[in-house]
Amino acid sequence: MVRRTARQAYRATGFIALTAAMLPVFLAHYNKVPASQKETVRDLWVRRWARALLALFSVTVEVTGASVPPPTRKGDRGRLIVANHRSTIDVGVLLGTFGGVMVSRDDLARWPVIGAAARAVGTVFVDRKNAESGAATIRAIQKHLEEGATIILFPEGTTFDGDEVRPFFGGAFIAAARAGAEVLPVGLAYPKSSGAAFLDETFPQHLARMAKSGATRMALAIGTPIDVAKGSRAGPLAKRAHDDVAALVLRARTICGA
Repeated sequence: MVRRTARQAYRATGFIALTAAMLPVFLAHYNKVPASQKETVRDLWVRRWARALLALFSVTVEVTGASVPPPTRKGDRGRLIVANHRSTIDVGVLLGTFGGVMVSRDDLARWPVIGAAARAVGTVFVDRKNAESGAATIRAIQKHLEEGATIILFPEGTTFDGDEVRPFFGGAFIAAARAGAEVLPVGLAYPKSSGAAFLDETFPQHLARMAKSGATRMALAIGTPIDVAKGSRAGPLAKRAHDDVAALVLRARTICGA
């Protein structure tokens, strides 16, 4: 019990300190480089932050399936990465693996410390209950993809427990079809005993609970990229991506076990 409490205090404090310390250093670096290098610098710092947090919380990621693709750069074809959503850890796992820009629910912007960091690195925020916000988000995602960015999205819209992949919201697939972007499906699985799921609690409560946990070995399964032609229908694209992610979750489950 004493060890768990000490571990909780160390990780919770470390999370805040690491994020608070890296943010101003990143901004100083980002603001000094020319426009042509800004995306590279942002991507580098985002990956460093994500991987440092995974190490702090003793999360090991085992990657299976297709190879991790190289980072996209301005002028490349845009890439939309879609995955199931189970835990706040997912954000660190995906950013640490792929880099890119997250699409997140709008309340993240108000979370302690991490909200400021998310805003600083260009996170796209969406209020799914607001049609106007949803339309603006589609336009923002399309613009990023047309510029060759990597966008990471959880199309289920929120976190769930278990391996069942819920129906996908279609907005991001409208943006991908308009931009003619590549869609990369990804499946995530955690040991069922890990308690990683983010359900019915506030972010500070979730952080405190996860800070107590032991080491977590989770799995990430990368699928085959979906080649999207401009003007494709978003509905069938979302359904195909959903089915691919569902199959990848089952593959990831065989890696991390029960």
